[in-house]
Amino acid sequence: MSSEIGATIALPEPELLFSAERESYRDIHPLRGLARYGPYSNSFFVSNPIQIATIAPFGESHRLNEFMRDLDQSFRPTERTDYLPDWPGFSKVFGTRKAAADKSCRVELDRDLDELLRDSELPHLVLVERLVRAIQQIEAHRTAFDVLFVYLPERWGAAFRGVEDDFDLHDHLKAYTAAHAIPLQIVREGRALSYPCKASVMWRIGLALYAKAGGVPWKLADVEPDTAYIGLSYAVRPVETDKPRFVTCCSQVFDADGAGLEFIAYDADATEMQVQRDNPFLSRHEMFRVITRSMLLYRRRHGGASPRRVMIHKSTEFREEEALGCFDALPTCNEIDLVQVVGDVGWRGAKWDRDRKDPEKQLADRFPVRRGSLIGIGDREALLWIHGAVELNQRTHFQGGKSTPQPIKLVRHAGHGGWEDTARAALALSKMNWNNDNLYDTLPVTMSYAQVLARVLKRMPLLGSSAFHFRYFM
Repeated sequence: MSSEIGATIALPEPELLFSAERESYRDIHPLRGLARYGPYSNSFFVSNPIQIATIAPFGESHRLNEFMRDLDQSFRPTERTDYLPDWPGFSKVFGTRKAAADKSCRVELDRDLDELLRDSELPHLVLVERLVRAIQQIEAHRTAFDVLFVYLPERWGAAFRGVEDDFDLHDHLKAYTAAHAIPLQIVREGRALSYPCKASVMWRIGLALYAKAGGVPWKLADVEPDTAYIGLSYAVRPVETDKPRFVTCCSQVFDADGAGLEFIAYDADATEMQVQRDNPFLSRHEMFRVITRSMLLYRRRHGGASPRRVMIHKSTEFREEEALGCFDALPTCNEIDLVQVVGDVGWRGAKWDRDRKDPEKQLADRFPVRRGSLIGIGDREALLWIHGAVELNQRTHFQGGKSTPQPIKLVRHAGHGGWEDTARAALALSKMNWNNDNLYDTLPVTMSYAQVLARVLKRMPLLGSSAFHFRYFM
């Protein structure tokens, strides 16, 4: 196997599409594209207005109501000004209105909750019990709302996590609401209501609200047709739990244009799994089950047609048994790529340019390595800078503004050909997370979604055999 480092390939920034009818409605900047063209699903989105149910502390519903009204106001950014556009108002961006749901869907928590949380040795259990009770009250009127907003003040911060157990309030609430098909938006006081940059908050919450209500903000513009992208992630429950310890999570099965379908998840047979360093590996039979069910989701969306190419991402290596299970499940597929995506690597890079005055000399560039830089480091491995500098608004934009960007490592366990198609897909899929306002994630969405799903799924008591939709986990 060659260990020679190859030449650097510069991949272009992927474009996003903002209309199902007009191919020219595209932009590399997700928020600028929304502000210019509106969302991809503008012509077929049916929830108008989007009805919002609310849960708030006693006597504080007005704070959440004021925040919801702010979504209709315009704001100029005071941070990330090289990236964030002005927020013009929810209806102007998304072409649909939002409204408070019926009074039956607006609940305030008990008056004595602050005192109970202050006096309890286990405040997280008290808070989650009261919140779940309130959600159950609203759930009785499920047809009257589209998305549920829950306001959490910072004074309850001690109850957001358990001290000695694996408790996380966010994940626990998501697990409950996802199991009951309720899209949930948690509104933290410090991260939303009192956050200093209103434009940033409105872009984040507005985008999440639209996607959770079933809208499609954007899709990938230039894609290889008849391709399916699958992200695998495994969750391991604590040893002391009385539930099945292993959960196999298959993240959303993505179309070639990046549109997510439902995803499958189920408790795996512990007798057919191996664990090394807390990383579970599937047997050939279990992997066959996962990929077969994933393809059923794809074919249901595509009139029974199978993809020509399937690219499967996983954070751990593909063992031989797992690879064989994939091949068994995809007998008619022309191309199968099994790609390990390693997010934490020891590699770093710096960009150097020739000195204009003296071509024999090189000088360090003012900005980091460009996003989309690809370097082969062997027959089966390559480095891809998903995080890096981007030419944006006629300026160089570096997301985060500091640090040396770390590449991800792509390790090919099956497939052939050059690295460009594989890296181009990962780069494009890093722009398909509808749950934040950044230009991109530092991982392809196949991996970032899979991690979220696995974290929440291990807290769900029963997975059943039904498919889930990711908007309930956002």
